[in-house]
Amino acid sequence: MTFRSRIFIAVSSAALLPLVPAAQVKVGDPAPPFTATDSRGHTQKLEQYRGKYVVLEWHNQGCPFTRKHYSSGNMQNLQKEWTAKGIVWFTVISSAPGHDGYVTPDEENSYVNRMHAAPSAVLLDPKGDLGHKYSARTTPHMFVIDPQGKVIYEGAIDNRPTPDPADVNGAENYVSDALMASMAGKAVNPAYTRPYGCSVKYE
Repeated sequence: MTFRSRIFIAVSSAALLPLVPAAQVKVGDPAPPFTATDSRGHTQKLEQYRGKYVVLEWHNQGCPFTRKHYSSGNMQNLQKEWTAKGIVWFTVISSAPGHDGYVTPDEENSYVNRMHAAPSAVLLDPKGDLGHKYSARTTPHMFVIDPQGKVIYEGAIDNRPTPDPADVNGAENYVSDALMASMAGKAVNPAYTRPYGCSVKYE
């Protein structure tokens, strides 16, 4: 099987992801409030960060689409760039125990250190409560919340829906575009794109 064929199959599979049984969060809606425990054992509440931009990044270590952005250093670079500018960046893991992507706090902290990742915190969501609130479907699936608490972007991280790390170079990064536009007082365009990746492994 050629690499191109593998890419086609992977992208086709991502396009057939099951729907999450929850109300769809729409751009312009207030971001659903949440309380979650991070991998360091701290409680994180969305309301704590009112007045700041917040990025939510759904994550699964074993997903090739996630690995694309971490093996290339792309996700870490984005985390470092934007947290340095005061943005709150939460990596979210909604994989259920016994399913692909589930990790213990120690396993995730080890991964973060090994990959030199730099999110503000990693939110562990093994029951899927946070994931269902946002109707998160893929890893990665990205959300940007503005300082007023509204969702201003939802969807894919970029415009190249493949698991190939080489495709990061030259890709249009929708998350950075959304943050730059909003911080400049401009409309976010696109404000929604179709997320790509592996399905979130809910219980």
